[in-house]
Amino acid sequence: MSDLGQRISNLAQWMFESKYLVVFTGAGISTESGLRDFRGPDGLWTRRDKGLSTPPQDWSSVEPNAGHMAIAELQNLGKLAFLISQNVDNLHLKSGIKPELLAELHGNITKVRCDRCEFKMDRFEDTTECPLCGGKLVSSVVNFGQSLPARDLAESHQHSQNCDLFIVVGSSLVVTPAADMPGVALRSGAKLVIINQGETPFDENAHLRFSEAIGEVLPPAVEQLKGLVKKVS
Repeated sequence: MSDLGQRISNLAQWMFESKYLVVFTGAGISTESGLRDFRGPDGLWTRRDKGLSTPPQDWSSVEPNAGHMAIAELQNLGKLAFLISQNVDNLHLKSGIKPELLAELHGNITKVRCDRCEFKMDRFEDTTECPLCGGKLVSSVVNFGQSLPARDLAESHQHSQNCDLFIVVGSSLVVTPAADMPGVALRSGAKLVIINQGETPFDENAHLRFSEAIGEVLPPAVEQLKGLVKKVS
């Protein structure tokens, strides 16, 4: 289906009809906030593979963009069951997403995590001991080779299994086990929507596919959803 307007309308209708909507985000959602993704034309891994240096990223001035705010609006409309993110940039929480609706599978640059009980809290320079169990507080960011937080991973799997609509936003879906979640949703009978400018391994399985910029797709779809909700309220 090549007509963007029709695909956006279909997405809005599916979100309206959904009883259990899960959103999955990757680095691509934050490029419109000025952050680099990984596999885009100027992505971190793309530059690495070309032998190019990577300028340091300034995290301090980064703010949520229209894509982040559209997902927050889904929450405000009562349509978001759960949000799974591969991002560490804290922009979902900045946008107003409730912590209990969010699994940050790769951590968060502003948080620390207990290495014993996985309790998470804001990073404070003088706090090194978990207030719950006395374990050691470490950066919550998951580096290559490290295991993902078990609790967040289990929650993500459970919500993916329960959903009827799974929307991928800005992920190449190649970093596992996070990228296994669309498969979990598909096997449970959910519709799969992918909004990503690069190819993904799940493109042939997607019920609806957008290669356009996230800001061109998700915000207008949520606006249409708001109109549908208003008609029945």
